[in-house]
Amino acid sequence: MIAEMAKVWRARTWMKKNVPFLYSWHAYVGYELELFESFRKPASIQEVALAKNIEMDLLQQWVEVGITLKHLKRASKDRVRIKNGWKLPSSKKETFSSGVLLKEMMELHIPALLSYPSLLRNQTKQQFNSELHGSTVAKTSILLERFAFPKLQKVMKKFKVNSVLDLGCGEGGYIRRLADRYPKKRMVGIEIHEGVAREAQEKLNSYDNIEILNRDLHEYEPDQAFDLIMANNLFHYIDPSERLQFFEKASDWLEKKGLFFVLTPMQKSKHGKQFSSAFNSFFMTFQNLYPIPSQKEMETLAKKTGFKVISIDPIVKEGGWYALCFKKK
Repeated sequence: MIAEMAKVWRARTWMKKNVPFLYSWHAYVGYELELFESFRKPASIQEVALAKNIEMDLLQQWVEVGITLKHLKRASKDRVRIKNGWKLPSSKKETFSSGVLLKEMMELHIPALLSYPSLLRNQTKQQFNSELHGSTVAKTSILLERFAFPKLQKVMKKFKVNSVLDLGCGEGGYIRRLADRYPKKRMVGIEIHEGVAREAQEKLNSYDNIEILNRDLHEYEPDQAFDLIMANNLFHYIDPSERLQFFEKASDWLEKKGLFFVLTPMQKSKHGKQFSSAFNSFFMTFQNLYPIPSQKEMETLAKKTGFKVISIDPIVKEGGWYALCFKKK
């Protein structure tokens, strides 16, 4: 009898622990299909299903879940609208929507983590498809980098930075923000993903002080040195055995007393250990992705390549993301 009660208790415990996932799933569907926008004003399920040409029964169930989670509420007998809209991801049309994090988590992280049983059994790993997921990852990086921007601005002002190289610049949103504030400073962005680089070039075509190059970092050689180099959310693409060489390249490309600014999640960090551990598990399922660095590793690499640690600050504590600034001696 006691054993049976223990089994029931464990089952109920796991069910309760899965409730938070429902909030993420519901918000992801709402963001991906822009359903929250459709219900911003009171609307019927039939109206929305016809307008968006989607399956009505599934929409009905999504709405019912939303009402129980308090993402939605009934405005009348037949009409529904969003509730507590400030908590929900904004439209896909907005550049900095929290929905991009949900999209990456639901389409990349969770499927990869669910593949663990088969990967363990088959003693294999999967291949990360940058052509398929490059744009989503780039948008996530831009959103995360917003948190680091105030710290970067302080560095720019304190050390009188006049030229910036952004390694893995994504769609160029970050250096665009820099160029808006510093229109006379030279900005160069390097992006390996051709489609992402092309989109960045189109968006930033009107900026005279920005140059976007579709290049592999291993093949790139700058014409002149920079005052500051950024490497944001890049280290999980770099084999740990090649990270020392990466630091050495950054040092070679920098002016004397130049700055190396890095944004990355870190293993075993003071903040966000649970998320950073799961994030690292996601990367480890791919043959062409690598473990995120630890603070000790970054400090060791800096010391070996003649960099002084200026600052190591948490940017998103819940996720274990940090901004690190190194200065060339």
